[in-house]
Amino acid sequence: MQPVLEIYAPDGFDLWPVAETEPFDFLPLSGDLSPAEVGTAMMRIAGCNDTDPDGDRPPRPAEPLASFLHGLLTFDHLFAAGGLRVTDNSTGVTFQPACCDGLEDWRDWHQFVDDDAVLGFGHDPASPVAEHFGDTVRLTVTAEQSDSPVIELSVTELRHLLAGAERDLADFLTLATDWASRHLPDHCAPVAAALARVLDLPAPSMSPEP
Repeated sequence: MQPVLEIYAPDGFDLWPVAETEPFDFLPLSGDLSPAEVGTAMMRIAGCNDTDPDGDRPPRPAEPLASFLHGLLTFDHLFAAGGLRVTDNSTGVTFQPACCDGLEDWRDWHQFVDDDAVLGFGHDPASPVAEHFGDTVRLTVTAEQSDSPVIELSVTELRHLLAGAERDLADFLTLATDWASRHLPDHCAPVAAALARVLDLPAPSMSPEP
């Protein structure tokens, strides 16, 4: 199980260094990313929330960097395209996030485990579903297909995988906070706090300025 972020090709992006990526690919988040990969992840997370202000939100700044970060720093409810990806290495079957999923909702998996509920992540043509069958969890890649590939694992194993995914997210948050201190020094603290909200994790402690 990996926390992943859906990535678009960074055509023309020049606010900070980013990595070359394939469009509509998934970038696994962890503490092992290169600085350019962290930059790509931050570009995508900020981009998911880069919409024009409405309601009581302050107006968008004119300066390009502040303008791009504006949604991330002012939205009450943040979004990051992606989720948790599960791969069965013995069969090659992969359970991917879909259109109704977001990385900010990854803790829904814990509620699914505790409440013995059904958890859906999308709709036709991509409709992954997680279901309980006693002490077994079945992850169906495409619910509308009777012959869809599935992954089956125990509830205990799923809890273990979720703990690992949370460690990966926490390690990424630490790495991204350090990245922000280098690449976004004037916005580091609010960016780190916003990222923690996206990932539904405690805000990182910030080192005092020298």
